Amino acid sequence: KAIFRKLAADGTVFTNNTFRTLRATYYRTALDLLEAYANDARMNGLTLDRHGEEKAIELFAANIVKAGKTFLETPHETPFIPNWNRVNAADPTIITDLKAAAAADEAEYEPAG
Repeated sequence: KAIFRKLAADGTVFTNNTFRTLRATYYRTALDLLEAYANDARMNGLTLDRHGEEKAIELFAANIVKAGKTFLETPHETPFIPNWNRVNAADPTIITDLKAAAAADEAEYEPAG
């Protein structure tokens, strides 16, 4: 909803059809990408839980419509997405924590060489 509110504040006009189109576009694109990722995984000897991934895609697609409906029912409701100053004020260690998490991921997934 926050993304829709931000776009609306910038002048984007939303209707029920907008959200149905967004859902359909997301759903088709996500399934196409899942097919590509499944093929990549198969070629690399990896497993992919297609059923779980498809369920997640379906859930996200349904939530696009749900968020759109909520937005259309209460278009002036706040909040907007907070900026990083507000996030940092709420959790002063967030930037350091994110950097550490990114470094840990990079170290874990760095190719052996």
